[in-house]
Amino acid sequence: MNIQDKSVQELEEICQNIRQEILRVVSKNGGHLSSTLGATELIVAMHKVFDSKKDPFIFDVSHQSYAHKLLTNRWDDFDTLRQFNGLCGYTKPSESDDDYFVAGHSSTSISLGVGAAKAIALKGEQESRIPVVMIGDGSMTAGMVYEALNELGDRKYPMIIILNDNEMSIAKPIGALSRILSSAMASPFYQRFKKSTESFVDNFGDSAHYIAKRMEEGLKLITPGIMFEEMGINYIGPVDGHNLAQLIEIFETAKKLNRPVIIHAQTLKGKGYDIAEGKEEKWHGVGPFDLSSGSSMKKSSQKSATQIYTDALLDLCEKNEKIVGATAAMPSGTGLSALMEKYPDRFWDVAIAEQHAVTSMSALAKEGFKPFCTIYSTFLQRGFDQVIHDTCLMDLPVVFALDRAGIVGEDGETHQGVFDISFLRAIPNMTLFAPRDEKSFHQAMAFAAEYEHPCSLRYPRGAFIETTLSESTPFSLAKSQLLQSTDSDILFIGYGNGVGRAFETAELLEEDVSILDLRFVKPLDTEILKSLATKHKRWFIFSDSVKMGGVGSALLEFLASEKILDIELVSFEYEDSFITHGNTKLVEESLQLLPEQLAKKVNP
Repeated sequence: MNIQDKSVQELEEICQNIRQEILRVVSKNGGHLSSTLGATELIVAMHKVFDSKKDPFIFDVSHQSYAHKLLTNRWDDFDTLRQFNGLCGYTKPSESDDDYFVAGHSSTSISLGVGAAKAIALKGEQESRIPVVMIGDGSMTAGMVYEALNELGDRKYPMIIILNDNEMSIAKPIGALSRILSSAMASPFYQRFKKSTESFVDNFGDSAHYIAKRMEEGLKLITPGIMFEEMGINYIGPVDGHNLAQLIEIFETAKKLNRPVIIHAQTLKGKGYDIAEGKEEKWHGVGPFDLSSGSSMKKSSQKSATQIYTDALLDLCEKNEKIVGATAAMPSGTGLSALMEKYPDRFWDVAIAEQHAVTSMSALAKEGFKPFCTIYSTFLQRGFDQVIHDTCLMDLPVVFALDRAGIVGEDGETHQGVFDISFLRAIPNMTLFAPRDEKSFHQAMAFAAEYEHPCSLRYPRGAFIETTLSESTPFSLAKSQLLQSTDSDILFIGYGNGVGRAFETAELLEEDVSILDLRFVKPLDTEILKSLATKHKRWFIFSDSVKMGGVGSALLEFLASEKILDIELVSFEYEDSFITHGNTKLVEESLQLLPEQLAKKVNP
């Protein structure tokens, strides 16, 4: 949709249509809602002033980019948003040339913009192209942002950064005077005057330059942009992020400056949908819901693994005042909200700063506390160096509780929690284990609370797969549990939620098979494995993780080290590729991992 020749009135109508389409589809499919509704005018103004066919449009996280998708020839396909084989919920270059980069994790956008600006300069294209970055105020809590701003302020590459402030967490405007100054600073006259003044005072030596600089700083002290200006980046704002006419004028001014500019735009989350306006986490990402009432359409009767984690941690906190914890901007998603409410001095949301979460919890562990660092599996990747350098090297007893382990469904490639076993298993001093149901989760948590070394436990999004297998026994280091013993040649080895998948598959076979709950993938229960190897020659591995470096790899390493060469081992872990988005069952079916598909692989 080409909107560059549209009037402001026509663009405002387009904004309304976009919001209605987002609401219609997200209420049906689920997805990110409040932030993408709030960013609508910003994105429409971006497309009015810039050209996504040549100007890199870079969205931080990109969950707020639905309006961008609708403006770039995906309106007819928008019904497929986040569906299997449909549109991705994030930007994805393989989906459209208008999407510059894959983005699902936070705080990468300004670095990408700096890289794009360098490439544009090297190609001699600065007269015709400029990177345009949109970043939310929440993403400004990550250190990577300031690494990029530091270089950008030094190099002065032309670049537009739109700071979408929908929480007013950077700064609040200070009354009418601030609004007047912000508008004045954005005007072409002010920018021309500033440039001319800089050239003029340079001719009169350091004293004149100092006086002029102090006068300008005096004005900016009553606006929130002084930090950016001190870094060498022009600042404009705060501006109304829903005033299209003003946004278009400011974007056009910034485009002509030929330098890095931050435009601080204040928006309202959920804009255009009264029920969600101004609300925080609940409306950030939603499942299908009733548009008229806002009530969820999906009600699960099973307790989620996240809720079990919350219950178990609350129980432990009542018994042990040394237990503390942190999460990185996901208190509701990780179940830590209840802990923060009950124990506000012992549990913290450190914002989008996984590295800081890991390192700060390591210091608490050194001081004698027992930290539970609660992070989605996919986000712990961002703190990998800190796990090695600040936790495991010191052998500190931090517990890494990894939510969303395995396939997470509609969020897709950037969010699938499939790598944690592989990258944590390689680290010295790290212990890895996993529960399979509610009772074993409580037992795993009790073990973790007393364990005096770094450890990690993983659990799935949603509920555990239910089984009728033997009841879980207390956890003990490097001890698995044989849940079902038979004379069959076949042994099913499950890890975490993989135990439930092993049970479901076993139920479809004509013969009974033995089932082992591995529990610990590092260290392994070598005693029981050697014993089982004498009886069962066909081992099948069930775990929601990648094959490379995963559970099957750990068992093959064990068999090789013990020179046990007569075992046929087949792993039903994920192949070496990124896993697409969509309904979890449909994704698993495409990977040939449904129980009925696995049963045919066991007995072709």
